[in-house]
Amino acid sequence: MKRQAYQPILITDAARSQGDQLNSRQRRYVVMMGVRMACVVAGAILVGVQAPLLWLWLPLCGLGMVLIPWLAVLLANDRPPKEEHRLANRFRPTQRDETPPMTLTAEAHPHKVIDVDP
Repeated sequence: MKRQAYQPILITDAARSQGDQLNSRQRRYVVMMGVRMACVVAGAILVGVQAPLLWLWLPLCGLGMVLIPWLAVLLANDRPPKEEHRLANRFRPTQRDETPPMTLTAEAHPHKVIDVDP
């Protein structure tokens, strides 16, 4: 869809660059894998020292070892959602009564009339 000439482009509306998005997703993945490794190490230590309430801590560590990698991959492959205005005209038919956005009616923009006849 071609952008109309009368719509201003604001820098605050600009999307983050592809490199910034990739870096943030990589950092999130590494942090989540670090938490997973902490669950693996904590589970091994708890079993080695035969900690009290082992029946409670081992399933929690096991959930961390199983669910965190799955969530990390999902979040690492996740991209920001597409802008709404890109898909707005494809799924919503325009009404004939509806005025297009950013248009001025005659009442909102009165014309100056110059009368030539005295």
